[in-house]
Amino acid sequence: MAHYAFVDLKNVVIDVIAGRDENELGIDWEQYYGEQRGQRCIRTSYSGKIRGRYAGIGMIYDETLDIFHDAQPYPSWTMDNTGAWHAPISYPTDDHRYTWDEDNQEWVEVSE
Repeated sequence: MAHYAFVDLKNVVIDVIAGRDENELGIDWEQYYGEQRGQRCIRTSYSGKIRGRYAGIGMIYDETLDIFHDAQPYPSWTMDNTGAWHAPISYPTDDHRYTWDEDNQEWVEVSE
């Protein structure tokens, strides 16, 4: 069984369905499902072997990298070529919990 994501005009995932395997009956299932719903359809996979990771509603399809990724969490963060977002400063390596402070561009320890 294969899975397919439907995206809007901004390439944001709006639905994910289970469907037929790519090789089944020699049909291009992305095209078939897309035509049936009148939406762009892109194959995804639980294993992440297809398009980096499994597409979820609200994720974004990046055509250049051919991957699905989360929306940018903060304006200062940058995305690598695997679709992972990175803060401008590395997350602290001690055993404490932190949250990102976008205004001050730093990690702030979460008090418990």
